Amino acid sequence: MASEIKNVLLIGASGNLGPSVLKEFLDSPFNVSVLSRQESKSTFPSGVNIIKADYSSASSLASALKGQDAVISIVGGIALGDQQKFIDAAIAAGVKRFLPSEFGSNTPDPRVSAIVPVFAAKTGAVDYLKSKESEITWSSLITGPFFDWGIKVGFLGFDLSSKTVTLIDNGTAPFSATTLSQIGKALIAILSHPAETSNKYIYVSSFNTSQREVLEVVEKISGQKWTVKNVNSKELIADATKRFQAGDFSAIPDLIRGVAFGEQGLGDSRPLGLWNERLGLKQEDFEQSIKGALEGK
Repeated sequence: MASEIKNVLLIGASGNLGPSVLKEFLDSPFNVSVLSRQESKSTFPSGVNIIKADYSSASSLASALKGQDAVISIVGGIALGDQQKFIDAAIAAGVKRFLPSEFGSNTPDPRVSAIVPVFAAKTGAVDYLKSKESEITWSSLITGPFFDWGIKVGFLGFDLSSKTVTLIDNGTAPFSATTLSQIGKALIAILSHPAETSNKYIYVSSFNTSQREVLEVVEKISGQKWTVKNVNSKELIADATKRFQAGDFSAIPDLIRGVAFGEQGLGDSRPLGLWNERLGLKQEDFEQSIKGALEGK
């Protein structure tokens, strides 16, 4: 481990991704802590160092971040647009590296951000970090959809209870996706290669696949044929855009699905250059990952 970064603070460690990232860091050489709101009732594994702060106070945040070498933001929802205060606090506290909340679609691609307007909060955080590069370094990790989580909760189109799958554009478009544990390992690898990963977007994936390929393995494991529904990505995006513009924020996942699995191929990170080998990330087992997700592991 590089001596430059030793103490790591996680913000937003209680969401969908946070617990898996925390688990990986607890098994790493880094000293990891979790930042939590003063009023938060979130619980973490015993022995985890929890630092409380008043998120509305710049001085409270800067004090909480004192002594940290790197800060990883895993916040979601409306908090995505609120990251500037964490970046300012990190700079005030002398933090070396800030990793904003990314972990998903290729937001730097203007075609992606045009379809999913809420991604402006993610690109805005990186733009702000770019303006502060004389004071702090940054890395932004793009992973594609969360693979195992996405199968479990239906984001990849699989309804486990009804054995029904909804394919977008017949499910043939390639996309890159990463398991929750691999995301944690990638973050550790990024901080273990601080010079190489400084002020860059980093692309990783566990698997480069398609909905059809996932379906083949799902049917093999379950031992039965699934009911297949098909939707057109352009129609899905058009409908979700109307809903979103009318104030229906439940349309956002459909917009992201249209980007990730649509025939435009915007969900495939390979042309952008994957960092897996450079970061020393081990190859994962496609079938076992799907099996674990189907079993709820």
